[in-house]
Amino acid sequence: MSHRLKITDTTLRDGHQSLWATRMATEDMLPIAERLDQMGYHSLEVWGGATFDVCLRFLNEDPWERLRLIRKHVKTTPLQMLLRGQSLLGYSHYPDDILEAFINKVVENGMDIIRIFDALNDIRNMEKAMQVTKKAGAHVQATVVYTVSPVHTTEHYLETALRLEDLGADSICIKDMAGLLAPFKSYDLVKLLKAHLNIPIQLHCHYIGGMAVGAYLKAAEAGVDVVDTASVPMAFGASQPPVETVVRALKGTPYDTGLSLKSLFEVAQYFEDLRRELGQQRGVTRISDMRVFEHQVPGGMISNLVSQLEEQKALDRLDEVLEEIPKVREELGYPPLVTPTSQIVGTQAVLNVLTGQRYKLIPGEVKLYVQGYYGQPPATIDPSISRKVLGDKEMITCRPADLLEPKLDKLRDEIKGVAISQEDVLSYAMFPQVARKFFEARKRGETGPHRKDASVKPGAPADANVTKRTKEAKNVNLNELRELIKVLDQTDITEIDLESDGVKVSIRKGGKVSATVTSAPASTVAAEAPQAAPAKVETPAASASVAAPDSDLIPVTAPMVGTFYQAPAPDADPFVKIGDTVKVGQALCIIEAMKLMNEIEAEITGEVVEILAENGQPVEYGQKLFLIRKK
Repeated sequence: MSHRLKITDTTLRDGHQSLWATRMATEDMLPIAERLDQMGYHSLEVWGGATFDVCLRFLNEDPWERLRLIRKHVKTTPLQMLLRGQSLLGYSHYPDDILEAFINKVVENGMDIIRIFDALNDIRNMEKAMQVTKKAGAHVQATVVYTVSPVHTTEHYLETALRLEDLGADSICIKDMAGLLAPFKSYDLVKLLKAHLNIPIQLHCHYIGGMAVGAYLKAAEAGVDVVDTASVPMAFGASQPPVETVVRALKGTPYDTGLSLKSLFEVAQYFEDLRRELGQQRGVTRISDMRVFEHQVPGGMISNLVSQLEEQKALDRLDEVLEEIPKVREELGYPPLVTPTSQIVGTQAVLNVLTGQRYKLIPGEVKLYVQGYYGQPPATIDPSISRKVLGDKEMITCRPADLLEPKLDKLRDEIKGVAISQEDVLSYAMFPQVARKFFEARKRGETGPHRKDASVKPGAPADANVTKRTKEAKNVNLNELRELIKVLDQTDITEIDLESDGVKVSIRKGGKVSATVTSAPASTVAAEAPQAAPAKVETPAASASVAAPDSDLIPVTAPMVGTFYQAPAPDADPFVKIGDTVKVGQALCIIEAMKLMNEIEAEITGEVVEILAENGQPVEYGQKLFLIRKK
């Protein structure tokens, strides 16, 4: 009996997200889009996941415009996206009014299939997105996230899939984001779902552990309807299996895909030329990837860990982090490691290793997860961890979004005059600080395709160029500043701020010099920077507090590479100001790192004497953020 296997192509979304840190620009997609439309694919995955965030944050692109342009070029093949349930394309839950408006706009802008998943397989977090997608007229693909743990049994997956079918799913996707699905397990799971469900089954695997092609072949044998692949230059490693291999393996069998290998390789040549032009590497499987069955960390998460540890000059501790992750995962109730729980578990493991003390620093997202704000964990959280994280707080038991007030009208008012469309308001709802920065740059005419600058090599941090400039800023020649320091000491002026070539240099009385990267591009911090004009001169009355030498001054340093924020939101009051008295455990600031907003808390009681980081600017591991005079 013939059962032709259909193929979804992930090259324009998951392929480059997994291998190129999501850095393929729209201008690189459009020349091949019409050709992809002619290939005979079941669908093209082109949006969702991290693409929305990266477009705004690093590529100077409007993600909505990307979707519209792709839709204009792809006229027949259905377009597909990945949606994180109640978290949409962000990392925390959004109110229902934002979810409804967002999904409606996505469909209006040309999306056909929405793959909806929840990291915890908590169906309560998927139900609203499924309802809205169905009402908007798009195909609802509900997802069962696959992982391995004592509580993730075949029965669990069947029960989850049956409930999703009852809620109106048009198809089911088995999402194996870490490449843990072994071929014979794949056969058994697909066979079971096909026997009990009346809707199509799709399988999504990552190549990371090397078993994905085998899993696809056995799934085809069991009757799976669709599998996800990528063009070979964007396959292997942390990405999907190559379409060319799957098509060739099934040729002449009852599961023959019917796709043309000649055409597939012509498309592959385009992506290969692009890969060479951008200096990107191929997908490779490392030893740490093959150990996925021990640490269960998805490939994209490993790449993120590698780049984070490289930035923190602690790459030699990767093995320690990979050993720590399963411990943290077990303690937190065996969440599948997929966004956002992969970031939650991974960040906590990194902090446990780097601080040398387990759970000494607990990110806000970890606290919210333990309290139940991400949904119900698959297993019970270790009681000792719950007590440490929650204190006297109670866990919530309702659907987390039920506790969220409608917010769209408030956000629309906040961004009035800056946002020029409903899509802009929704971008702001997803990522307030990032979107506002993008809108302001757009107003100045500074957005648009900047592919050469935006693209980075795999493993490099997302803000590699900014980090480079930060390091260059530290190389300001202090000898060249000597004359200005002498002038300061002979006058009533306490501080001079100079800005040149993308670097702000602060000189304070007593010879204290610091340099901070500003938004302008920088190449090298020139020796003549002190002569740059205009200079901002602050008198003692206008100046912030100046720290005199004091043995009671305790520095607060950044526990990770990230972006420093003084307030929880763009228009909110700062956590602390100079002169404030803080207590142990009080929030001082937020460091945004590894896709999480991490609150940094005071470890002593005292007065904030100096704030040494600039709002919205990158900070390095170990960089001083505050000076607090101990009381």
